[in-house]
Amino acid sequence: MCDDSTIEQEDAALKRMKLSRREFAARAGALGGAGAIAACAPTDANLAAPPEGTTVGRNVEFTSQDGTIDAFFVHPAGDEKHPGVILWPDIAGLREAYEITATRLAEAGYAVLAMNQYYRNAKAPVLGSFMEWRTDEGRAKLRPMINNLSSDAVMRDAKAAVAFLDAQDAVDTSRGVGSNGYCMGGPFTVYSTAAVPGRVKAAASFHGGGLVRDDDASPHRLMQTTQASYLFAIAEDDDAKAPNDKVELRTAADASGRPAEIEVYPAPHGWCTIDSPVYDKEQAERAWARMLVLFAGL
Repeated sequence: MCDDSTIEQEDAALKRMKLSRREFAARAGALGGAGAIAACAPTDANLAAPPEGTTVGRNVEFTSQDGTIDAFFVHPAGDEKHPGVILWPDIAGLREAYEITATRLAEAGYAVLAMNQYYRNAKAPVLGSFMEWRTDEGRAKLRPMINNLSSDAVMRDAKAAVAFLDAQDAVDTSRGVGSNGYCMGGPFTVYSTAAVPGRVKAAASFHGGGLVRDDDASPHRLMQTTQASYLFAIAEDDDAKAPNDKVELRTAADASGRPAEIEVYPAPHGWCTIDSPVYDKEQAERAWARMLVLFAGL
């Protein structure tokens, strides 16, 4: 996950940009919005928001067993219905970077609910950028919130998210629901498929952490309770630290009879997150394309 072992890659990326961690975070905060992310990203990616009028997005709230979840809901403009997708952000939480990601997915024809996984403690954005997580203040702020995110808690949230999506006019309930997640959100995608197996039929994990553990609630062990297809896009440094995880995921998928695409990408942990200093446009686009293939089957 986004732990201390990824700091070397981030530092190398920041060195190439000739920015310190605080300068990178401050630039995003000073510029604001999609333009800030585009200016700070270590590639020439065009990360601006889609043309006005192609999608409709709004902040929403809905009830779960544990309280009121706040989220960002976005879908294509018009009266047509679309498959629903739950988006789980990385460890820094729901912020503009993930609203942009959700909006891009909506442009591709999906009704996307980007979750604030920290709603039990605070409304989004808890942090304004990924780099705030790397500060002492950011870590101190999030640590107590992270402790509330057990697999059971996330599964309760997933049930509430599916219920919200199924109640929306923009969602086609005759089709399955998808789930995608980044870093911390990677295993949340599997929890989603296990929480509502009759509805959540596809899950894409990008540089997800904690997918293979020793406990019974490990995501790879939950796959047998699901009816979903999977995409596990693994970072090369995560694979280097735990090379057997991809083997365990493959074994679990095959034993469960679940289709799963499992690949180690030549990119560091965090490469798909657009406000991360290690964002890799080429490999992020390749992983995105594979997700769209997966979601086409919803």
